[in-house]
Amino acid sequence: MTLKLCGFAASNYYNKIKLQLLEKGIAFEEELVWVGHAHATLIERSPMGKVPFLETRDGPISESVACAEYIEAAYPQHKLLPADPYAAAKVRELIIYSELHLELVARQLYAEAFFGGKVSDEIKERSRKLLLKGVAGFAQLAKFAPFVAGAQFTLADCAAIVHLPLVASASKLIYGEDLLAALPVKDYLRAMSERATVRTVNADRKANTELMLAKRSAQ
Repeated sequence: MTLKLCGFAASNYYNKIKLQLLEKGIAFEEELVWVGHAHATLIERSPMGKVPFLETRDGPISESVACAEYIEAAYPQHKLLPADPYAAAKVRELIIYSELHLELVARQLYAEAFFGGKVSDEIKERSRKLLLKGVAGFAQLAKFAPFVAGAQFTLADCAAIVHLPLVASASKLIYGEDLLAALPVKDYLRAMSERATVRTVNADRKANTELMLAKRSAQ
């Protein structure tokens, strides 16, 4: 069977896996799966009711980290993880920093930054402290030479390209300053946006975001 990526293109974690598949030139299908009201069929495929998840010839795989690792192992062409163990570990390290210490912290701000909700001052203050610490740590690791892990496009770029814009935008909207501004993130993202794969992901994300917002307003 053809590998199937399930979820929705407004999701940055979905787009991390989609970008990986496109960069590797893997044939895949997309299945639109919304979340919010986890039903039994979804739970059978993704036990936490989250996206993205993969449908493979052997069964479903949930969580983007597991999906990315499966893809690299099952489809070894055009590797996005270095063969050298240390270099591969440094790529994984960057992914963890961009997700655990940046995106998941900034996610606490999304309700107010992007969706018209309200976030408490306590959460804003705590998130700012954690973000500043995360940015400092990420700055020690990121190369931007020209890719985030160095001279080669890797899985770290698949993560950075989809996560860093959200971190920058959310911090700008909530705190009045882009907490990533000291890093060459804008130049990096501008350069990455010239890749055909990234243009495809960004166009699909925009279209799906409009669909998601229309769906919410109709509820």
